[in-house]
Amino acid sequence: MRMIEAETFGQEREFPMMQIIDQEGNLTDDTHRGEITKEIAQLFYSQLKKMRLFDRKAINLQRQGRIGTYPPFEGQEAAQVGSAFALNEGDWMFPTYRDHAAIITFAQSYYILANWKGRIEGNVPPHGKNILPPSVPIATQLPIAAGAAMASKFKGDPTASLVYFGDGATSEGDFHEGLNFASVFKAPVVFFNQNNGYAISVPIEKQMNSKTIAQKSVAYDIPGIRIDGNDIFIVYFETKKALERARLGKGPTLIEAVTWRYGAHSTADDPKKYRNPDESEERRKFDPLIRLELFMKKSGYWDDDWALRLDEEAVQEIEEAVQKFESKPPPDVNDLYDHMFEEMPWPIAEHKQQYLQYLRGGQ
Repeated sequence: MRMIEAETFGQEREFPMMQIIDQEGNLTDDTHRGEITKEIAQLFYSQLKKMRLFDRKAINLQRQGRIGTYPPFEGQEAAQVGSAFALNEGDWMFPTYRDHAAIITFAQSYYILANWKGRIEGNVPPHGKNILPPSVPIATQLPIAAGAAMASKFKGDPTASLVYFGDGATSEGDFHEGLNFASVFKAPVVFFNQNNGYAISVPIEKQMNSKTIAQKSVAYDIPGIRIDGNDIFIVYFETKKALERARLGKGPTLIEAVTWRYGAHSTADDPKKYRNPDESEERRKFDPLIRLELFMKKSGYWDDDWALRLDEEAVQEIEEAVQKFESKPPPDVNDLYDHMFEEMPWPIAEHKQQYLQYLRGGQ
């Protein structure tokens, strides 16, 4: 794969951004040419398109009051879909609150949609899929993923763990604890960072002095790579290689996927207060879907009729998923309290009683 020349000295040169297809759809490296078939290109594009339509639908659902606060991911589809496709059936996934595309791709189900309605089954993956509920506290899932990977190793399971996190998570202690533990014990885990340039409102240059996130692997003596997160092929092949390395007992890898999120941090956020909206529009030229479409057209893989059918089928699939979760009863407020302790401590019991009274219209 091609190494994009770094514009500055230091760690950006030591960790150049890797890429297989550029923003104009040109193949920049022939290493995986034989593996990039029409079938895999159509599979990848199909899932990217579904996830973009799903994300836009979910935002509309939130605006209509049909789900709660929602964190969008448009622009990050290739990073999530490509990495999720790299997992084996029995592997473990540790997502954040934004990794819906990764969850849906790996689970082959939209079950997570119920989570944003407040229903507990939205945290229970389909049978046989090892997916933890999305982590909302920043970086707490990293030590958990390292521990779960060690458990697999102790049991002799031929599985690996893939844990997602944003650039802001690398400033948390849990990031360093997770990488250190995994490094020392050669845990079969891949740390997958989606660097979209902002930790909510804080740009990366104000968050850290490091020029890259990949360079943070040096402190723990593990491989660290920096990839174009909008190129689904480099995401897929490099994540797959890192997972295979983990399964062979060679320990963890840190992957920095450089990408961009067009929209807000969440539907409760206004990015115009801290980010120039023109910048997002400018970055559309690096869009993962447009890039793959251009590549497919140049490779003779594109079919207009197929693309039209894909859009229609994707819309229908998403609408059916929405109908399924909306056909269920409203969430049960008791679920907030009843599953934390075997015997409920008195402060929680008291709070539950007060809240239920409030919902009934009491004082």
